[in-house]
This record gives sequence, structure tokens and C-alpha cells, in this order.
Amino acid sequence: MGTMTDIEQALAAGAARDAGGPPPQLLEAITTAAARDGLLDVRYAVIDAPLGPLVVAATDAGVVRVSFDSPEVAAEELARRVSPRVMAAPALLDDVRRELDAYFAGRRTTFDIPLDWRLVTGPFARRVLTRTAAIPYGTTSTYAAVARDAGNPQASRATGNALGANPICVIVPCHRVLRSGGGLGGYAGGVPAKRMLLDLESA
Repeated sequence: MGTMTDIEQALAAGAARDAGGPPPQLLEAITTAAARDGLLDVRYAVIDAPLGPLVVAATDAGVVRVSFDSPEVAAEELARRVSPRVMAAPALLDDVRRELDAYFAGRRTTFDIPLDWRLVTGPFARRVLTRTAAIPYGTTSTYAAVARDAGNPQASRATGNALGANPICVIVPCHRVLRSGGGLGGYAGGVPAKRMLLDLESA
């Protein structure tokens, strides 16, 4: 209870100083205190990427969301599906930012950060995305092959749906899954973003 009082006092002091909102240093102190005292279940940040801004979110278990949605849409989904204790906390996502920056700069081909799969609904979707996460950098697979490896060779459409709902884009590389005829197929960030990621990995 004392920690919440400290946070509320800090917010009030910041609001009194700055009608436009608390300064970044104050927000960082608040989010750090909230995380330390178990009051912050999900932290998120907007990361600039070559294919546009990405909203990255993490729980104590790992990265739970990498999306092309707006911060408002992403935060609402996280509050509804994970926990209402969601806060923008860029300083707490520095490890994710560093790995993504290195990936986009062509210096990293795998990700080491842990993942939180709780936004994946259904055992088949989990198998599809687990198989997708194992597709090596610089290579591609097909919807049919992923469906087969996930245990249902006839489920190409369901595989496409699972990939389209992938909550951890880029890190779980659904951009590496193509149509059997060689077409790119769909992508949450748009086909140009999918092409850009494939070109990056083939360079």
C-alpha cells in the first residue's frame, strides 16, 4: 500500500509541474517501482523498425506481443487478455529492443529472449507457431509443410489463420511461411513488410 501511495504522490507532483504529462524520468521511476513491487504485469514500448513502428510487450515470463497495431489498440488487447496492470515502460524492454535492433541491422539471426505464449489460442495454433519459430533464418517453408509438421496435413487454411493471428511477429517468423506456389501470402504488417523481412534475411 505504501508503494502505491508513493506512486500516486509522484504522479500528482509531475502533473502539477507539467500539464502535458509527467516527464520521462518520473515515468521511468514509476514503472520501475511498479515492476519492483509486483504492480506491473505487462510492460510495453514502441520500437522504431525499418518496416514501421512495432509495439513490443513483455510479462515476467517473456515477450508476449510484437505487433503492428497502434499502442492504444495493443494496450487495450493486453489489458483485456493478459492483465489490466499494463504500462508503457520502454526502459524495461531494453533487452528486447537491443535484439530487434541487431536483427534489423543484419547482426543477429536468432533471438535469445524468452517468449510468453499465452495469447496463442488452441493447441493446433501453438504447434503451428512453435514449428514456425524453428524455421531457420534465411530459409522459408510453406503453409502445407507447416500444417504437416504441426500434425494435420489437411489444415493449410487453419495454419494460415494461426499464422495470421501470430501475436509475436518478427521474433516468431511467420514471414518465412509462403504459399506452395511461391506466392508470399498474407502478413499482419502487410505484404511489403513481409517482402522486406525476407529480403533482409536473404542479403
